[in-house]
Amino acid sequence: MRTTTLGRDGPVVGRLGLGAMGLSYRYAPALRDRNKAVSLVREAMDLGVNLIETAGAYAAGGNERLIGEAVRGRRDEVVLCTGGGLHGDADGSLRPAGAPRELRAAVDESLRQLHVDHIDLYLLRRVDPGVPLEESWGALAEQVWAGKIRMLGLPVVTVEQARAAEAVHGAAAMAAEVSLFTRCGLDDVVPYAVERQLALLVGAPLGRGLLTGTLARPEDLPPGDWRRTQPRFAPRAIRHNFALARAVAQVADRHGATPAQVSLAWLLRLGEHVVPLPGTRAWDHLTENLGAERLRLTEQDLTDLEFLPYPSGAPET
Repeated sequence: MRTTTLGRDGPVVGRLGLGAMGLSYRYAPALRDRNKAVSLVREAMDLGVNLIETAGAYAAGGNERLIGEAVRGRRDEVVLCTGGGLHGDADGSLRPAGAPRELRAAVDESLRQLHVDHIDLYLLRRVDPGVPLEESWGALAEQVWAGKIRMLGLPVVTVEQARAAEAVHGAAAMAAEVSLFTRCGLDDVVPYAVERQLALLVGAPLGRGLLTGTLARPEDLPPGDWRRTQPRFAPRAIRHNFALARAVAQVADRHGATPAQVSLAWLLRLGEHVVPLPGTRAWDHLTENLGAERLRLTEQDLTDLEFLPYPSGAPET
């Protein structure tokens, strides 16, 4: 696997990481299997995936516990990424939690859930509207100085906010949701990350499943799946969005590839520090995603993808 670094001097990571959220949170509750999820994480590590992303808010800490179990005995093989700034309640809802005392408690809880003595990369998941960003960021900087965290990552912020935070403590990464369906960060966030040599960790790189080619109608979403509540998956919007996904599939057909591979290859070409974090529960989808590294899109492919109509429905929250 091609590699990059987290920040200027951070650890070397593969260009594709693993987003662990869907293993135990929000997606397809009836299909969750803890033992299979642990095995999949270990299989990903066997294939060279060494950046694993979780969060304390996912499944009220359950996702971190799953990852902690998966990497036990192999801690030195992975770069663990988790984060705070959001509190996950037992009913699955999220609320801002960016006060310094909340973040200090969240870091300690993540260390306990993951069964590790330090966190490689800690993301501030959300800017709390009730707390100045500099205060939240400063509280996490204290955890770096205490040796509990190695590096910090910024959430989805404006360039002005990013500069203000970095005046307090430098970042190694930024998190953003970018995909063929969500391009709002391309004009500002991506250039800032390139300028500062920050890793750009891309969440939901496959449009939360819309870009995989595996969904054909709203009923394909499992009962209880969180996506059923999201605007892009509403019955009227999803039919329009499926048509866009079919256009991506046409590009894939030229290469004997899959829509997911085209979507990830498009992201990888945005810059060497861009690291998509696709999630999956299935071995075949894991290996399919990793195959995106070998796909080289042509100028015609890029032109066709550039002029895809904007999807229907507001970005997911």
